[in-house]
Amino acid sequence: MYTYDETGVMNNYAVEPKMYFAVFPSPEQQRQYLIQGVLAVLLVTATILTAFVVS
Repeated sequence: MYTYDETGVMNNYAVEPKMYFAVFPSPEQQRQYLIQGVLAVLLVTATILTAFVVS
């Protein structure tokens, strides 16, 4: 997206997004993050162990 000043000169600098404050995750979201983390660790561990067994 481009912006133009009053003389018609084009400004192609990035337009800054509107700022907002982050909200701390709820206990339910924290639980979901924990489950996702555990599943990710299990997936990576299984992949590495499979690579060692195959080679």
